[in-house]
Amino acid sequence: MAEYRAMVTVTSDLMWIKSFLATMRVFLSQPIQLFCDHQTALHIAKNPVFYERTKHIETDCHFVREHLASGKLVTRYVSSKNQVADIFMKALGKQQFILLLSRLDIVNPHAPP
Repeated sequence: MAEYRAMVTVTSDLMWIKSFLATMRVFLSQPIQLFCDHQTALHIAKNPVFYERTKHIETDCHFVREHLASGKLVTRYVSSKNQVADIFMKALGKQQFILLLSRLDIVNPHAPP
């Protein structure tokens, strides 16, 4: 499942960033939040019972589950309508584009003050 594999990649990147910050003596006291708009991927990550149905997922994909169990990571559901990453990956209607753009806090440096 592509969504779960994406969670693995992002988790790996997040753990690398956390490790890098620790070398700079910046320690994160709270678990890192990973937002996902795919409920099945979230269920697979949280519930080992789903493994019986997903044997095609390689062992390294259970990386997310390990970090959830250790408390280093928490997953959160975000609806597709509010998925800010979509602005970079999908063709959106004007209203949805403006909504997501506003959530990124992007400003036009050439706009009059």
